This record gives sequence, structure tokens and C-alpha cells, in this order.
Amino acid sequence: MKKMFKLICVLGLLLASGCSSKGNSDFDPIEAYGCDVLNVYNWGEYIGEDVLYNFEKQYNVKVNYSLFDSNEQMYTSLLGGNAYDILVPSDYMIERLIEEGRLQPLDHSKLNVLDLLTEGVKNLPYDPENTYSVPYFWGSVGIIYNKEIIDPAKIEKMGWDILKDTEYAGNIFMYDSERDSFMVAFKALGYSMNTEDENEIEEAYQWLLDLHRTMKPGYVTDEVNDAMINEEKAMAVVYSGAAAYIISENENMAFYMPEQGTNIWSDAMVIPANANCANLAHEFINFSLSYESAVDSSLTVGYTSTNKDVLEDLSSAGGEYDGNEAYIPRAGYDKDEVFEHNEVLKKKLSELWIKIKVS
Repeated sequence: MKKMFKLICVLGLLLASGCSSKGNSDFDPIEAYGCDVLNVYNWGEYIGEDVLYNFEKQYNVKVNYSLFDSNEQMYTSLLGGNAYDILVPSDYMIERLIEEGRLQPLDHSKLNVLDLLTEGVKNLPYDPENTYSVPYFWGSVGIIYNKEIIDPAKIEKMGWDILKDTEYAGNIFMYDSERDSFMVAFKALGYSMNTEDENEIEEAYQWLLDLHRTMKPGYVTDEVNDAMINEEKAMAVVYSGAAAYIISENENMAFYMPEQGTNIWSDAMVIPANANCANLAHEFINFSLSYESAVDSSLTVGYTSTNKDVLEDLSSAGGEYDGNEAYIPRAGYDKDEVFEHNEVLKKKLSELWIKIKVS
């Protein structure tokens, strides 16, 4: 399998150096699309090794490729007046951008990939008709754990509550995110992760505060991948794509999505209302989700492709993710949820998360 997070051209493009292949074709993008430069704003380490190079070469264009590390950073940049042709936000942020009129409707007549998508990612609540977005990657949140330390039967019985089992005190990682950590607490308590009930929020706060004080977790982000491969802790809360990579590198690791429910998330490609190159942006969406590009991206990044054929081929017998339980997200389970945009709840959870970590 290609190494996750190994990108050949992305950083070069970010620095405006040698990965561009503009001029390698007789194709005239200005005549076809009205522009020859595309501005893309995406998550770091979130695209196939050859996708950008191949797109530039095929369409004789230049891609200015910039990276963000959170939905909020992307949003702030957009509000600051920066113009992009493609963004790749998460579900709840797409909902916010739609509400605020910051996205333009997609021209479905210019898209050829909607019918290629797996059913689990289409027509989700944040964009019911895929009017504004085309899902790019999707996944879940669960627990990656060392089978040599934790009995799979035990983790299946306890679910999220195993994170508070003092047998593993000092031996867990939590993702350093108020949204994801409170999701864990809400689900462990049997509540919706989109709750606005003050009593439920307080209970979740106390649940996490107790975990913080008794379990002394390490709070991490992307460094959790190498840490779990190296078996630094017994378990960690991670995104499914990270888990798929960790499992591929260490056969002692397994992934579990608790029956109490979890977050099923998706990141999707959208076109901002102030995009300068919308026609070429539609072509980039088509290109990125085509079979060849989607395979490249899924193998490079480790997350689950929204392209139905790619998902099936990579997870079936002989595929790169054959037998990797983290690669295919759970679909249709009634206790799983999608995050909703709620600035009041987000602000409240952010304040409580700071209090937890400094307690």
C-alpha cells in the first residue's frame, strides 16, 4: 500500500514550484472554461500523489493548491476575502456556508460523477439534493486498540465506556477536539451529539472531566497515527481513515465503532459564491472523483472513497483494504449521526473543553 500522507506534488504546488505541467498540451482551457488557473483550498495531506499533476497536464492549467487544518481556518480565510474555486469542507461547515449564501449551486449538467457515488454519501441532511456539494471522502469515529492488550470482547461490551476503565489509565489517546470528544461523551451517555439540553451538556462535561482526571489521556491530533503504530498506548479515539492506515501498518491493531453510536462524517467539494473559475472547478470535481483519481487519493490518504466502484474494489478480496474493518464506514445505523451546524453549542463546548484540559 502507498504510505498515507506521502505527497509528492502537494507541497511543491503550495510553494508554487515545479509540479505544474501547464503547457504540455494543445488544449486551450481559456477557450473551454474561460480561465487557466484553479485555486483549490483543501485539508493537508488529503489528495492522491498524482491527481494535481495529472489534472494540470490533461487540461493545460495551473492549480494553486493551499492547505487548511480545520474547517474554522478555512471559514476565516473565506471571510477574509480570499477567493477560491474549490473548497473541501466538512458536513456541518457546508451547512453553515449554504445558510450564509457563501456557496453557488452546482450545475449538475456539468458533472458526470454523481451517479458514481455510493448511496451512503448522497442526499445527506446538510445538502439533501447535493445542490451545493459532491462528497469526496467519508468515514466515522471509533476506537483503535491493541488486541494484545485489550480483549475485543471487552471493548465490544463496554463501547465508549472502556475509555474510563482505570485498568488503562495513562494508556489512552483522545483526539484534541471538543466536537469529537463531546460526541464520545454524549454517545456514551445515550444522548444525541447535537443536543442543546443544558443538563445533557453538563453530564457530558462531567463525564469528560472524570475521564481527564482519572485516565490522564494524551491529547493528540495527526501524531496519533505513528504513536499507535508504535504501540505507545493501548487505545485511541481516531477517525476511521487514520485507523485504516494504522491497521495496515500494525497487525496487532483493530478498530471498533461502539454500538452506542458515533459520528458519520463526510467532506465534500463545493464551489464558493465568489469563485473566479467555476467552469473549470466543475471539471476538477469530475476529475478528482473519477476512478483513477479516487483510487490514487484513497490509497495515498487512507480514507474511504465516495466512488462506489473504488470503495468496492479496494475493500473486496485482493483489494488494498481487504479485511481492514476501518475502511468501510457503518451506514444506516440509527444511533449514528451527522454533525449539525450550531454555533451556540460549538461555543459552549469549546469553553468547556478548555476547562477540562486545564483542570
